[in-house]
Amino acid sequence: MSAPRVVSLAPSATATVAALGGADRLVGVTAHCDLADEPNAGSAHGEESPTVVGGWLNPDLDRVAELDPDVVLTSDALQSDLADACREHGLDVAHREPATLDDAVDGFAARGRDVGRPEAGERLAADARGRLDRVADAVADRPRPTVYCEEWSDPPMAAGNWVPDAVRAAGGRYPFVDAGERSREVEPAAVERADPDRVVVHVCGHGDRIDPATVGERDWVDAPVHVIDDSLLNQPSPALLEGVERLARLFHPDAFSVADADDRT
Repeated sequence: MSAPRVVSLAPSATATVAALGGADRLVGVTAHCDLADEPNAGSAHGEESPTVVGGWLNPDLDRVAELDPDVVLTSDALQSDLADACREHGLDVAHREPATLDDAVDGFAARGRDVGRPEAGERLAADARGRLDRVADAVADRPRPTVYCEEWSDPPMAAGNWVPDAVRAAGGRYPFVDAGERSREVEPAAVERADPDRVVVHVCGHGDRIDPATVGERDWVDAPVHVIDDSLLNQPSPALLEGVERLARLFHPDAFSVADADDRT
């Protein structure tokens, strides 16, 4: 059976397919998808690289159809209308809407099935759960700092979806948004009342190119400010596991210095 032709219209789906070892199946991606470290992307179908079909919310669906995909990958409620539009073009769509950390991890296995690599998907999900278990063991029984995560800064928005789970998995408290709820604008007074011990900034679309002083100088922020590449927290891809691990080392550096020492003995 030949490898399926896959068009990914979601950066998180593209990153997951690459982690599954399936980048060579991608014949189309968006301008927001990053395959810079995947030199073999598209090679299973003769193309040197996948065709860029536009933005993640406004791709050229005629161009997508011309690529003759076996499946089109979409993600998030923001792409639900786009998924419907793809179906109206006669395209087979695998649409996923992960809302929590568990959903994101389960989604790795689902994406494996979507692109004809089910065993790789199960392995990726199992590896992710193992990484989360190791973090949980490292931070168990330690005091949990209160954390404010900012996904957007104008206006300030507290991160939702899987980020509350990520903070808790990393050994923190997150009183701003419940897991599974969308990110939402936050009142400065609410942040002041919560009195966070740490502030994590991961502005969507900005990578780690944010000056922490722009947040730290606010009169309603009185805590260390850490800037993290947004791809580590904002996408339900395998990078999210690195994000949890990064948070855990920020919140509990002593726990990991001890664990690292144990690994070396």
